[in-house]
Amino acid sequence: MSDTFGELAAMPVKQIWDNVTARVVTSELVTMAIVELEPGSVVPAHQHANEQLGFVISGHVRFTVGGETKDRGPGDTWRILANVPHHVTVGPEGAVVAEVYSPVRADWTALPDSAPATPKWPVS
Repeated sequence: MSDTFGELAAMPVKQIWDNVTARVVTSELVTMAIVELEPGSVVPAHQHANEQLGFVISGHVRFTVGGETKDRGPGDTWRILANVPHHVTVGPEGAVVAEVYSPVRADWTALPDSAPATPKWPVS
């Protein structure tokens, strides 16, 4: 894969949590990820030094950020400042989200790669 251009279907998959995988693109200052969340999965409460921006591509998630809870569906966004606790519960149809982190998610970069697989989005 080129360092400048890529295709989602050719990217390795990283296991982030149980039932949560991501395809990750990293530059010098930013990480972008397309994250697939299985139906009913849970991203446990956590926080990190990275700022996080995201939006739902498909499905639904319930985000709790710093004690505020909102249901998010396709086109809905979120902003999580550095070191703010947050967690996610995924709806019964699962979800695909796009997220951007700054600085780079070095912890995700260090995760092992699995073979590329057919992404859930875009739908062919």
